[in-house]
Amino acid sequence: MEAGRIASRVRKEARSEVEVGRPIIEICDFVERRTRELGGRSAFPCNVDIDKVAAHYTSPVGDELVIPDGSLVKVDIGVHVDGYIADTATTICLNPSLNDMVKAAEAGLDAAIKNLRAGVSSSEIGTLIERAIRARGYVPIRNLTGHMMSRYMVHAGKSIPNVSSMPGDMIHEGEVYAVEPFSVPPNAAGVVTDGPPSNIYIFQKKRSVKGLAKRMVKFIQSQYRTMPFASRWVLRKYPGPEGAEAFSELLRSRCLYAYPQLVERSQAPVAQAEHTMIVTEDGCVVTTA
Repeated sequence: MEAGRIASRVRKEARSEVEVGRPIIEICDFVERRTRELGGRSAFPCNVDIDKVAAHYTSPVGDELVIPDGSLVKVDIGVHVDGYIADTATTICLNPSLNDMVKAAEAGLDAAIKNLRAGVSSSEIGTLIERAIRARGYVPIRNLTGHMMSRYMVHAGKSIPNVSSMPGDMIHEGEVYAVEPFSVPPNAAGVVTDGPPSNIYIFQKKRSVKGLAKRMVKFIQSQYRTMPFASRWVLRKYPGPEGAEAFSELLRSRCLYAYPQLVERSQAPVAQAEHTMIVTEDGCVVTTA
């Protein structure tokens, strides 16, 4: 619950940080700094996803990208306290013509909140999310899902689809889910594909490396465990060409897995809404409200 309280506050504060011309790296740093100041730690790097990018962009060291005029900006925040995770996202719309699409994603999330409880199936929730989004004239992204979370695990196995699907997983009391509908225009493909590198990584497997690379991987394991991290977090601790080369060695040896950006296939703008919920017998508790 404490992680949810922190994540909710940071999400609300982050909205006012998003403005035209603002460097994305400043927004990422703000979110992660406020998370620490409020007593939490980042469960994954702050994602700042622009327009067609649905998920998984965070700034590298020296990022020069800024918020474009007329853009649709998703800020996705993960917080943990002692490994217990809250995941939440908001869309800041700098293009008034897309306001209704943002509301469609929020309507999908509201439908999930009203119906998530022990004993329902994940496919039932997906059907209700899709129905709510389509009722507003938009469509969900069908190959992105919400996800169950457990201690130190952002993705713990079960998923909550955003569309009608085959029979899914049964939802049980006490489980924790991040539910995250994505909406796109009705003429969009409604699917994401792998795009450029996201600058987000996760420890994959211990390999035989030496020198600075060996010290770096020990640092990564001790600091981030089974959770995603940003390259800039590591390269700020190990700056300069030596740090960059050691990080590259970890990638070449496959110690690390690199997440791609997830991009809407038809290049359409994407809106997102997300909360974390604890399932109860007759409903759910939203920890990030």
